[in-house]
Amino acid sequence: MSWRQAVVPRALPWLIALIAIAIVLGVRAATVPAPLDRLAAAPSQPGDPPGTRAYVGALHVPRGGPTRIGFASAGPAVLTVEGLATPITGRGVRTERVVLSRGAVAIRFAAPPGARLVWHPAGRTGDPEYVPASSLAPRPPLEARFDHPGTARGDALAAWLIVLIVIAAALWSGRAALRALPRDALLVTAAVFAVAAIARLWDLGAAGQTWDEDTYWSAGRNYVQNLVRGDVGDAAWRWNYEHPPVTKYLAGLGGLWSDGFGGARAMSALAMALGCALLVPIGRRLVDLRVGALAGGIAALSPHLIGHGQVVGHEAPSVAAWALAWWLSARVWDGGDRGRPLVWRMVAVGVVLGVALMIRFVNGLMAPAIGATILLAAPAGARLRAVKLGLAIIPAVAMVTAVALWPRLWTHPIAHTEEAWAKLKGTHSLEPFHGTLTKAPPRWYFLPYLGATTPIVVLAAAGAGLALAAARGWRGALVIAAWAIAPLGVMLSPVRQDGIRYVLPVLLPMAVAAAIGVAALARWVGARLHVLAGLAVPLALTIYLVVTCARIHPYYLDYYGEQTGGPAAVAKARRYEIAWWGEGVERAIAYVNAHAAIGDRVHRDCVEPGHLTWFRGDLWEPVRDPRQAQWIVHYQPSWRPCAIPPDATRVLRVEAQGAPLVDVYQRGRP
Repeated sequence: MSWRQAVVPRALPWLIALIAIAIVLGVRAATVPAPLDRLAAAPSQPGDPPGTRAYVGALHVPRGGPTRIGFASAGPAVLTVEGLATPITGRGVRTERVVLSRGAVAIRFAAPPGARLVWHPAGRTGDPEYVPASSLAPRPPLEARFDHPGTARGDALAAWLIVLIVIAAALWSGRAALRALPRDALLVTAAVFAVAAIARLWDLGAAGQTWDEDTYWSAGRNYVQNLVRGDVGDAAWRWNYEHPPVTKYLAGLGGLWSDGFGGARAMSALAMALGCALLVPIGRRLVDLRVGALAGGIAALSPHLIGHGQVVGHEAPSVAAWALAWWLSARVWDGGDRGRPLVWRMVAVGVVLGVALMIRFVNGLMAPAIGATILLAAPAGARLRAVKLGLAIIPAVAMVTAVALWPRLWTHPIAHTEEAWAKLKGTHSLEPFHGTLTKAPPRWYFLPYLGATTPIVVLAAAGAGLALAAARGWRGALVIAAWAIAPLGVMLSPVRQDGIRYVLPVLLPMAVAAAIGVAALARWVGARLHVLAGLAVPLALTIYLVVTCARIHPYYLDYYGEQTGGPAAVAKARRYEIAWWGEGVERAIAYVNAHAAIGDRVHRDCVEPGHLTWFRGDLWEPVRDPRQAQWIVHYQPSWRPCAIPPDATRVLRVEAQGAPLVDVYQRGRP
């Protein structure tokens, strides 16, 4: 077969995809207005910088309260906002805080070409986001009309069409491999994906806003709009630059459709569901389809995998990437040990490793597990060749993929990576750990956390399954161990905090090991009693996990197993974190907003993360002395002190299975 015969058919779908993407971007450029084009042109004034163009109109304010508004401009610009005492002037990123009422306000903006309005409406913080065209109007506030304000649906549609084109090209290119997959395995995988997705999409957002959701949401909207506009300049990619972009791409794909976190959270839910579903083919390859189905089901109903699948963060896409890398590295030798199929399978592994790095830098820890899986699966006599090919192909493809995914690395890759790491490596504030408050927990920090946050039945089954696999001499035991140990490499870094957040992929091999143990028990019971008794074993496990999830809902992030006494005992002993993410704060804020009188004041200094305290517009003014406030909100009451005045009465407590998350106090209550 000639080079042309081998390469052209493989490249043709991607050439067609590139043409289709170009058409989508062209149509989008012709039909979607730039935000400033939604304003009316205005005559210049003496204070306008030279070379600027002036715009006037109205800005839609979705919620009353403190709003941060400004611009990003390469040259001098001036922004006048109704309600702000003085105009915002300068160059670069400039924002000011102003208290606005819900509705519309007048604005005037004099700026050079390429400038963008940026803001954070009440309810969000972090790096500012671009003001979308839907939130601007050319008429004065009383005459302004807005269509779906806060959204950028034209950009969202263009981005989604591009994603679907890429997926279609990939499916077409891999159609032969897909046809070879067993139908029963595909059906079980789809069923697990559906169960996992439903478990995460149901009551999505009920736990409330968490730490960094608004930051990733805002940066993600900016990033996706940059891509469809073709803006790859350094200034456009500084938003939340300490983290790679893939999580934010997912957040932007969901977030541009509405002025809320629901769409972005749904993307996390689907990514986590994919990670759970991929355990089906992984377990089938290691043992059989029964083990794969059980592993996927255990992961689908794991409390912390549900909790992190409902949050806009790096955890859900990381889990999906680890599962995909495991599956692809196990399939490297499916086409034999010679020829192009082997090379292309290693290229696929390298692409996934590169994507994983662009989700979170620490995902590079999967590389040793990938290597171990490829070596253990290699045919006799091919291991040396596996080492040579793997080292030659996978790291190079991963680096190319990583750089291609992040335009910020196109100009100064090393300097910008160092800049990101310098900001990222700082630790958070104090947290409880085994009865003390610490900023520097020991290196074994994650091990007791894993033991405490895993349901006890799953923990016991995982230990039994791994022991059984090792006793029988299965190579699969070594593979499972490799994927369980690799994420724990983060223990060697200074990032030891936030519970199991940074080692969440460990739950995948734990689910596989638990499935081996449960399947063995089911076979043993079925052989000695009755086949129906054997089927009762996985059914009982399913009921146990469903009840476990129902009891902790919606605060899955605060789940601790029966072996710890549950969340209430953990909170009382200050053994681990309870209420770290901000879960429950939204319910407390809603209570105060609903019951506080006009003119009341709220003490909010006992809440960390404090940026989640988005009270209604008339309650925003901070009160440092709780004795001068009518309301006190106390987050993390089990371990964070707060000076509660003696005349204050607790009127609300938000709990997670008996563990207090947040208390609301009212002073002067009859």
